[in-house]
Amino acid sequence: MARTALVVGASGIVGGATAALLDEEGWVVHGLARRPIDQPGVTPVVADLQDAAATRAALRGIHPDAVFVMTWLRQDSEAENIRVNGAMVRNLLDGLPKPTSPRHVALVTGLKHYLGPFESYGRGTLPQTPFREEQGRLPVENFYYAQEDELFAAAVRDGFTWSVHRPHTVIGKAVGNAMNMGTTLAVYATLCRETGRPFAFPGSAAQWNGLTDMTDARQLARHLLWAADTPAAADQAFNVVDGDVFRWSWMWGRIAGWFGIEPVAFDGTVRPLAEQMAGDAKLWRRIAEREGLIEPDLARLASPWHTDADLGRPIEVVTDMSKSRRLGFIAYQPTDDAFMALFAQLRADRLIP
Repeated sequence: MARTALVVGASGIVGGATAALLDEEGWVVHGLARRPIDQPGVTPVVADLQDAAATRAALRGIHPDAVFVMTWLRQDSEAENIRVNGAMVRNLLDGLPKPTSPRHVALVTGLKHYLGPFESYGRGTLPQTPFREEQGRLPVENFYYAQEDELFAAAVRDGFTWSVHRPHTVIGKAVGNAMNMGTTLAVYATLCRETGRPFAFPGSAAQWNGLTDMTDARQLARHLLWAADTPAAADQAFNVVDGDVFRWSWMWGRIAGWFGIEPVAFDGTVRPLAEQMAGDAKLWRRIAEREGLIEPDLARLASPWHTDADLGRPIEVVTDMSKSRRLGFIAYQPTDDAFMALFAQLRADRLIP
């Protein structure tokens, strides 16, 4: 019999890629979101995880073999992030019908586990790179930790296995997503080509010159499914990245080349995208109308603040994958290919010209 999955956050970058892979692998897929989108092979489940009673009602009759959780809501403070996002995981796990067979729950967090939350991002004493899973938690409040604690408590109560997955910046397609570097850079490159503005790297010298890595959403989806199917991966936390490393001084030229524009070498001046793109909403709407694009709202495609946070970090960020490799996960994804595949998909789907 086909196994059943519940993908929580199915309309997002990671959720969409995970739902697509599960459908391809023959799973029966339920996709939970506040505002579901049409996804082939996915049965939509409408729920607001902040409402415990509504969540329980929406999940009635769904008995998943595996649950994949990759959703969060950004709040104005870390205290509110903890309250809201911890409650969302708790309401989800409380609302599921109790397991009648073995169940696995996978939670996607990220490298803020090692770098700290937005309020104290990259500050203080941080673990040595490359980040390794045994480095543990920082001595600061972090909503990722609150989500994990809800997962661990429910696992003890209900008897399911769990896995925690910590990607670096994720490359993938979604509209209206709060953390979307790939589409943000595609929109920025399109605007530079349209106006003749320089395609200038917006970040720091540390990111321009240092080594880094990223995570293709499809690679993360493969990792999630691998952990659900691998007994040795049960009750473990894992880093997950593409498997290559690069410098933005090289990647910037690769991205520029795809759009047919010239890259501008970093000259030591930080030029945040939030400032460069601040007045571009009307221009993007004109481009969208002229080119017949399906999303004229710049704010639903680009997240300059998040891209600035990643590319502006003053420290090297490299991630170790040895734990997964030792247990048999050997999938590999060149990051430049991930960017190019995303750009081609965005063009094919009429999100960029």
